[in-house]
Amino acid sequence: QVQLVESGGGLVQAGGSLRLSCAASGRTISTYSMAWFRRVPGKEREFVAAISGRTSSTSYADSVKARFTISRDNAENTLYLQMNSLKPDDTAVYYCARQFQSTWGTRRLSDFDSWGQGTQVTVSS
Repeated sequence: QVQLVESGGGLVQAGGSLRLSCAASGRTISTYSMAWFRRVPGKEREFVAAISGRTSSTSYADSVKARFTISRDNAENTLYLQMNSLKPDDTAVYYCARQFQSTWGTRRLSDFDSWGQGTQVTVSS
């Protein structure tokens, strides 16, 4: 069983940056693809970015491409999300999750588990 804990959220002005962390415990996440999702109240959780376990290939939602960077430190068993040029539309609770089934590139919520409690990101205009 993997436990994930997100941190690094906060309040930032538009154009600013934040770096989210997702610390894993219980077992290694190095062999798993991992992802970040976000949720705005009243809406479905949406995919943000993913990174593969074997090659560290990355995938991004169009809305964050070229602004966000997902990375991982397998030695620290930690996942990161560097967010630059933040916009008010990025305001959400951000979650990390482990992909436990399906193939690389999936964005289905049901293919991910071990969800953390989330970290709030608020971008003011």
